[in-house]
Amino acid sequence: MNAGIGWSWEVVAAIGGLALVTLVTRAFFLLPEREVPLPQWLRQGLRYAPLAALTAVVAPEVVMHEGRLITTLQDARPYAAIAGALWFLWRRDILGTIVAGMVVLLVLRFTLGW
Repeated sequence: MNAGIGWSWEVVAAIGGLALVTLVTRAFFLLPEREVPLPQWLRQGLRYAPLAALTAVVAPEVVMHEGRLITTLQDARPYAAIAGALWFLWRRDILGTIVAGMVVLLVLRFTLGW
């Protein structure tokens, strides 16, 4: 017998329940035969959801190190984020934004050891 998790009925029920919840929540918008009407204010607000989610993921990584705010100017991440933002403001190009930020990050890390 494997020394891993024992397959008791609680484990099977938990996995089945999680699978069911995942299936229902992902298929929720596919089940109706016609489009579900949304109020205009909700439609307008949902336009910003991807940007808000991306900001919530990226911002802490840029301004924090090991759970604390960056207190030194010798960290490459803020400079890379600024370079990427400037590139985007200049060219409106996502791939160029990523490349500009990564180039600054790697140059600062490999040349200055930040």
